[in-house]
Formats: sequence, C-alpha cells, structure tokens
Amino acid sequence: MAAVVKRPLSEMMASALVPAKRPRHEVVEYGQRRGDGSLVAAGPPRTSALEAPIMLLTGHESEIYCAKFSPVGEILASGGLDKSIFLWNVYGECENFAVLKGHNGAIMELQFSTDGSVLFSASTDKCVFGWDVESGVRVKRFRGHTSFVNSCCPSRRGDQMVCSGSDDGMIKLWDIRQKTAAQTFSNIYQVTAVCFNDNGDQIASGGIDNIVKIWDLRKSDVLYTLPGHADTVTSLRLSPDGSYLLSNSMDNSIVMWDIRPFAPQQRMLKIFSGVQHNFEKNLLRCAWSPNGQRIAAGSADRSVYVWNTATCQIVYRLPGHRGSVNDVDFHPKEPILLSCSSDKQLYVGELD
Repeated sequence: MAAVVKRPLSEMMASALVPAKRPRHEVVEYGQRRGDGSLVAAGPPRTSALEAPIMLLTGHESEIYCAKFSPVGEILASGGLDKSIFLWNVYGECENFAVLKGHNGAIMELQFSTDGSVLFSASTDKCVFGWDVESGVRVKRFRGHTSFVNSCCPSRRGDQMVCSGSDDGMIKLWDIRQKTAAQTFSNIYQVTAVCFNDNGDQIASGGIDNIVKIWDLRKSDVLYTLPGHADTVTSLRLSPDGSYLLSNSMDNSIVMWDIRPFAPQQRMLKIFSGVQHNFEKNLLRCAWSPNGQRIAAGSADRSVYVWNTATCQIVYRLPGHRGSVNDVDFHPKEPILLSCSSDKQLYVGELD
C-alpha cells in the first residue's frame, strides 16, 4: 500500500521554519494569534493550498523516471522501473488513489492530453499506451516500434495526435483514431526525446547524435537542425507560448532555442548550467513554469534546479532526494514544484 509522509520544511531547507499545524478551515497569518490565544510560529507565509509546504510521496518499489501534473492540477501521475503508473491527489493527504498496470517494461515518460482526460505513457516494452484518467482503463495501445520507447508527446491542439521516439531510431506519429502509425520518420541514431511544436505540424527530436532536429510533417523530412550540444539530448520541452524549445543534455547544459518561423539562423538563445549527469545515463527531464519565467530540471547530484529564464541565474537549488532527480514539473496554477527520483520518492513542494 502506498504511503504518504509529510516532511517538515526544515529538513529540506535549513533556513526555513515550519509553521504550526492548524485545521485547513482556519485561516491564520504568521505572527498572529489563533482563536484559542496561542501564537502562530513565525516563518515564511504559505503560498499554496498544499497540506504542508513539502509533501513526500512514497509507494513505488523502484526508481521513478517520470512524473507529471494534470492540466487542471488536481492529480499527478508517476511511473518508473516498477512498470506501474501511480495516480495521486495533489491536495489533502496526497493519497495514492489508483495504480495503472499493463506495461511489461519500465515507464520512461508520462504526458497528459491537453484536456487532461487521457494519460499517455512510453515504455521499454516498445509500446505507447493511452489511459482514461477517470476510469484508469487503458484505451489505446500503439505498437510499431522495435525497441525501447523513450519519449512521447501529445499535440497541444485537438488532442488527436501523439508522437513517440525510440531506440530503434524511429519517430512515429500516431492518430488516436487509428491503430497504426500515421507517419514514420527515420533517424540514424537512437531517439531519446520528442516534442510537438505549438501548431502540431512539426516535431522536434533529440538523441545520441547530440543534435536537435525539427521535422516537417507535411514534407516528411527534416526542416532544420539545432546543433550545439556535445552529448545526448535527454529532454525537449516547448515553452507555454510555443515560441521556444528547451533541451536538456548529458553535456550538463540546458539550452533555450528560438523555433519561431523566420527566426535568425542562430537560434540558440540561452544556456543554463548547474545540472549534472553521471554514469547512470538517466534521461533527465526539464520543465517550464506556466508563465515561462522559470525553468526547472533534475540533476544526478540529487538536487532540483530552478532558473530565472530572463537572467539564466539559479533561483533555487533544492536538496532532499537521495538519488538522481529524473523528472520535474510545475503545477499549472500554483507555485508548486514536483520532482521524482531514483530514490523511489516524489516531492511536492511550494515555492515563493
């Protein structure tokens, strides 16, 4: 049975003080007195509706490779080496209310459809599954890859298309109304990350050849390439406004690219440093905040890094995990950050 542990904020950040526990319905400011006359402990004001500033979620039996908030932000999903997908409530006690089983391999990436009704999972069993979030029933199974599927991404518009990238060197485009792939793009090397553009007419891919490629679905060919990384690209994420692409790489850098039409030939805009990749060669993921003003990424040094996108400065370096931090995600509506790790744990914590 999955368990949830609330860890005091002081264990995560030594400079912060833990607020006194109070009923959720009682609204009390720090430094003021409660109804019974007791004084509320001084400390930073709360910034979210979480039960505590930091929530620790446990229950997975093996390394966790991926975790995502739903678009509404009421639930989150996590998956990893134990082949199971856990669904959790974000608020209250963060209960694990469902476990989705069906994959025969590790879960490498999870992505919700735009409306949050379907959860897509990429796995080392060479398949991409689609799960009905409300019922927990598998509603789609896309088969066609001949090796591990490392990444998947649904289109932002219409929720009809899903792309996937695999160790077989193929990028496949799936129409959820069909059983077979609508298009297949052949890459020479293993593909470790894929991502749609905002209009859904292009796919960005990255792999062990260190190059980000932009594929045009109408021409069925590479439109242009984004060279600059010196090692395997482990993650690709589109900015909220669809103008920029974020790429994480085993060269210990995260790069922001300008993918707008008619952008200058030099599309590399900014480089963010601090994260570390190690001998484990995990596919460490990155994420944008909803307003695009911050980015975050996990690191093999057991920390979560958060940068200011305008200045490229590190805003937070959050400790707490006891293993490589493999995936992170920002809550869609509140200043809350999610992280998952090879230590079999997830943290949900509020930011300033």
